[in-house]
Amino acid sequence: MTIYLDAVWLLNFFLDLMLLMLTKALARDAAGKIRIVFGAFIASLIVPITLFFPDSFINGVLGKLIYSLFIILCTFGYTGIYRMMKLLLLFYFTSFAIGGGLTGIYFLLANPVTFTGNGILTFNKGYGDPVSWLFILIGFPIVWYFTKQRMDEHASEKIRYDQLCEVTIKMNDHSFVTRGFIDSGNQLIDPLTKRAVVICDEIFLKQWFSEGEWKQLEEVHHYLALEQIPEKWQNKIQMIPYQGVEGKSGFLLGIRPDHIEIQYESQKLITSNLLIGIQFGVLVRDQSYHCLLHPQIIKLATIQTA
Repeated sequence: MTIYLDAVWLLNFFLDLMLLMLTKALARDAAGKIRIVFGAFIASLIVPITLFFPDSFINGVLGKLIYSLFIILCTFGYTGIYRMMKLLLLFYFTSFAIGGGLTGIYFLLANPVTFTGNGILTFNKGYGDPVSWLFILIGFPIVWYFTKQRMDEHASEKIRYDQLCEVTIKMNDHSFVTRGFIDSGNQLIDPLTKRAVVICDEIFLKQWFSEGEWKQLEEVHHYLALEQIPEKWQNKIQMIPYQGVEGKSGFLLGIRPDHIEIQYESQKLITSNLLIGIQFGVLVRDQSYHCLLHPQIIKLATIQTA
């Protein structure tokens, strides 16, 4: 039997590329195109490894699991074990979903079951014939597209008003971009200035501060030591009193930004009439967003068509 390694390898590369693209879309990850292509190349290396080293450790269940983790690491990088496991499970989910869809359609069209006078006879021509290869080349993108569309629709139905969007914040003449989550449950407003409060975590906010300045802010937060506020931020930072869901009162350290831009659907929303509340820690474990937006911003911001 003749095996065309280059053809099998190339086909496997494109299949892995589309699976990783779907994983990225479902996870709403920001991995670049080059990393996706590199990850697909690493994944496709399983073809020559399996062919030339059939008794390799990688061909076992544990080996395949480790190799899958390596593919995810090469494609999306490492920012935490929780995110790694989430991406790994999504990668397997897309593989099983699309593989199952292809198998179901193939058996439906190929008519693998036939009835005879003596009973039921089942047969399968296999997946090596030209018709099967053509079916994979055509059917895989169709199933991939259907899966992505259905998952997007499901996410839209589930999230509805709450959604992720691109956020640009400018403070002290420096701007940085992150993802924000519009949370209809966030009703935090500064009682003194009546400004809506947007919560940002330290991973994002640290970009404006040096290590020494951030340690000073932590002391201000823990001990209400306002004299520890860094000099160049003294006219930008204030304390925001709030009451938690359990009825307990507290203070949140807030920053007055130059302005904030939000890419909301096809519009760009711009406002400066708000405060940035500092979250000393992360907002979500998978770091899918670093900013918790106030729904009032959508109403009060100046709208510019993008």
